[in-house]
Amino acid sequence: MRAARNCNGFTIAEMLVALAISAILLAAVGVAFNASIVNFRANEDLFKTINSARQALYRITSQLRTGYAVEPTDPNNRCSFLTSDIPPQDITYEYRIADHKLYLITNSDGHEYVLCSNVTAASFVKTPTALGTDCKSVQISLTVQTGSTVKTLAAAAVIRRNIDL
Repeated sequence: MRAARNCNGFTIAEMLVALAISAILLAAVGVAFNASIVNFRANEDLFKTINSARQALYRITSQLRTGYAVEPTDPNNRCSFLTSDIPPQDITYEYRIADHKLYLITNSDGHEYVLCSNVTAASFVKTPTALGTDCKSVQISLTVQTGSTVKTLAAAAVIRRNIDL
């Protein structure tokens, strides 16, 4: 009689195939995890950049709406005006293409503050009053870039003190 062979384990070939399949699956999971981390960081950078631009636009429009004496002859990359504070502050918002930043400049003491970085374009389009000595409104456009993503945000502010002029 022939002795029955006892096959209770895996052969080395089966183990190698199982190991190869496991390695392929782990590599795929690793690549997917890495792509997820890279995508998360890119989205986080984009969120921070856009949020910074939104906050800058909100600050500018809030101050313009309650401010007065907006300089209509400023170039499109800057907006100078007096705030409604007591005493009024002479401030300027200025975009500098050289360093891709939007600045708040307090003209009384010359301090400069960075409001927003990663700005690739900014404009302040002013609508002068009938007399041309002041502005009725200012349209603001900011274009920000993070990596290869470019977003443009826009806002407008009507100078309330000059509505009837």
